[in-house]
Amino acid sequence: MMGPNSMRIISELAKSLKLEKGMRVLDLGCGKGLTSIYLAKEYGVTVYATDLWISASDNFERIKALHLEDKIIPIHADAYNLPYAKEYFDVAISVDAYHYFGCTKDYLTNYLAPLVKKDGQIAVAIPGIKKEFTNGIPEELNPYLTEDMNFHSCEWWYNLWSKSELVSIEDCTEMNCLKDAWNDWLSTDNIYAKEDIKMLNAEGGNYFNLVSIIARKL
Repeated sequence: MMGPNSMRIISELAKSLKLEKGMRVLDLGCGKGLTSIYLAKEYGVTVYATDLWISASDNFERIKALHLEDKIIPIHADAYNLPYAKEYFDVAISVDAYHYFGCTKDYLTNYLAPLVKKDGQIAVAIPGIKKEFTNGIPEELNPYLTEDMNFHSCEWWYNLWSKSELVSIEDCTEMNCLKDAWNDWLSTDNIYAKEDIKMLNAEGGNYFNLVSIIARKL
């Protein structure tokens, strides 16, 4: 894991999608490929596991170890320079990554939606907040959060995606797996997880959520 348990998140998110065997799926910001592995094994789709921070070679070793090299194609690419044809994918998914690159008003329209077929789905799950911090970051969270971390509310994400003429929003909601996904991460020996324990203790269940937003390509 590289954050809140992505397996729990993708499991919940995928239940709201129409995934069929043989579909081409973009997994954008796949990290170490856990979400790609889940999609390939559970739904029989072909996944393009795309990430900038983790090398495609490292991910390929994990894919081969699970004998999924015929279902998962590892790609090393920047979210603003994706090497795919227009309307190539049946579905595009991004778990715990989209807030790093997709917060601008033009990203969905100019970079992601064009890669998805008409009537295909785009689904994103990201860490968020219950309400926007209208008066700045709360004092108890100041040691841990910065404005550029891009934690936003369901309403904020809905308003952003509503500006795109290429998609129709099907759902934008808080996810149910927040507590379990965070607890799985915090129970690891990862040094960043140990730091996040302090943040979650300070947060006290008052601010954080997980936001999912699903849209259909027009």
